[in-house]
Amino acid sequence: MSTYKNLIGKDVNFLTTDPDNDAAEGQIWYNSTDGVFKDVIASTAWVSAAPVITARRTAASVGTQTANFIAGGFVPPSTQKDSTEEYNGSGWTAGTNLPAASYSAFGAGTLTTGLVYGGSTDPSGQEGITTTLEYDGSSWTSGGALNQQRWSSSSGTGTQTAALCSSGYNDGNVTNSEEYNGSTWTAGNAIDTAKRAHGQCGSQTASVLFGGIEPPGSRIATVEEYDGTNYSSATSLPGTRSDMGASGTQTAALGFAGYVDPGRSNNAFSYDGTSWTAQPNLATAIDGGGGSRGGTSTAALSSTGTAPPGLTSASEEFTQSTNVITAAAWASGGNLNTGGRNGAAASGVQTASIIAGGGLGTVLNNTESYNGSSWTNLPTLGTARGYMAGATASPYTATVVFGGATGPGGPYVGNSEEYNGSSWSEENDLNTARGYLAGFGTQTAGVAAGGTTPGPRAAEVEEYNGTSWSEVNNMPAGAIAFGGCGTQTTGLIIGDVPMQGATYDGTNWTTIPTLNTPGNYNKVFGTSASAMTAGRNPSPVAGTAVEEWNGTSWFTQASLATARFNGGETGTSTSGLVAGPPPATEEFTAGTSALNIKTITTS
Repeated sequence: MSTYKNLIGKDVNFLTTDPDNDAAEGQIWYNSTDGVFKDVIASTAWVSAAPVITARRTAASVGTQTANFIAGGFVPPSTQKDSTEEYNGSGWTAGTNLPAASYSAFGAGTLTTGLVYGGSTDPSGQEGITTTLEYDGSSWTSGGALNQQRWSSSSGTGTQTAALCSSGYNDGNVTNSEEYNGSTWTAGNAIDTAKRAHGQCGSQTASVLFGGIEPPGSRIATVEEYDGTNYSSATSLPGTRSDMGASGTQTAALGFAGYVDPGRSNNAFSYDGTSWTAQPNLATAIDGGGGSRGGTSTAALSSTGTAPPGLTSASEEFTQSTNVITAAAWASGGNLNTGGRNGAAASGVQTASIIAGGGLGTVLNNTESYNGSSWTNLPTLGTARGYMAGATASPYTATVVFGGATGPGGPYVGNSEEYNGSSWSEENDLNTARGYLAGFGTQTAGVAAGGTTPGPRAAEVEEYNGTSWSEVNNMPAGAIAFGGCGTQTTGLIIGDVPMQGATYDGTNWTTIPTLNTPGNYNKVFGTSASAMTAGRNPSPVAGTAVEEWNGTSWFTQASLATARFNGGETGTSTSGLVAGPPPATEEFTAGTSALNIKTITTS
């Protein structure tokens, strides 16, 4: 009888704890602590990802699962988009706009060597264009024009210097193909079946095309392979469908979502060059979305598209790995005892925080603490107010709050109060009374920035040493700076226009890139190098948008369940808390990845 080592080439290890790295895949070990045999297996799933900034359909999609961009697109009934968005594996951030709006273009290449070609600027969807544009991750450059006007909502393949354009539509389906060498397009052989809205992936010399629409408008299951010279028939899809996302190579492809009569699909299928195999379904049935053209059959990205009753901003990641991935998400927490906490000051961490003051139609002096599950009333502030700011050291039992308004529209005050864990005490006032300001730092090293006095947006900044306030360098511009986080020497603020945000080094201020969705009434939590802002007032209504700061740029994160703005926010970028208004509280948990360890049983 052969042994496990003879068959597999590895021993059955005797361990007290489970391994924690991918090298454990395929191994069997005995966990002496648990008294069982275990192994690690690969899992396959679609996982929710951060939403795009602007929902759209038929955008060109280029790149991999962790380095992708979408460009252009269409918003019914007649709006064409010129905006570009980039994905870093965590969220979406604004890229450089296309020179002109278009939709249903082909896409190829990578995030930093991308190619977008063809498409349409015709609202009726009859005429295509010949435009070719190259993207280097920051700017667009014109390339050689296609020989044939065409568009197709979900195709294109290859690289920036070796791309393929197959079939498409221009007042009817076109039959020819073209190849790009980085400067010019050259006519190739005709495709076997003229089609549009087909999925396509692979390289210029080894591509697979699947599904689509052929005259007079029928969806098809046809699959064709291209070898760099000729097209040939291959194994058909499991059913007729069009507008599918595509990722991978000719012999390891993934086709997903799309349109099937009579509606959208959330199906996914892998192709090994011979046959199609069903994979886990997406959470959302869509068509007209984008697929990660440079992705693989085991690591793909789906974004945007139509998901009735309208467009969706949702993104999903497809992964086959030995890790079980849990997406970043917001979950309901305990309700505030007093919900009208508009403009309250909050501080602490997700499981030990405090919220003070605020107001909605009137101002409040009550204070509440949170233990990770429920809120408890604490001693009240000496001065009822809203639209104020605060600073704290963890735990929240060393908090200072300052400024604010004693009525819905003022008057504004400079009052400072410190909390010691049992009571509030009045301390020295700010030098300039103000409300709608930002605060960060600690009880003994705090910062008050911006706000209104009333009058124009203030740029004044003051520092607190635990006893008194002193004026320091102004911000780059005046702002109603609702959000602040970090320390007195590494601070971050997020305000409204004209100066959306800045960092502070204890002496000087430096402006930072603006949010992808500008607005006001922003709160922010975390550090100057890793922060989040959740819910705000972009229009003038509350929102669910969430963005994360990585020290360089802002990108989208998992959305709130409840629209809100100007409540209390505290915690870290991996474990945050938002509270009021409304009374509902939401808790943020960052995404995680862990080995998919299974216990071996005899059943």
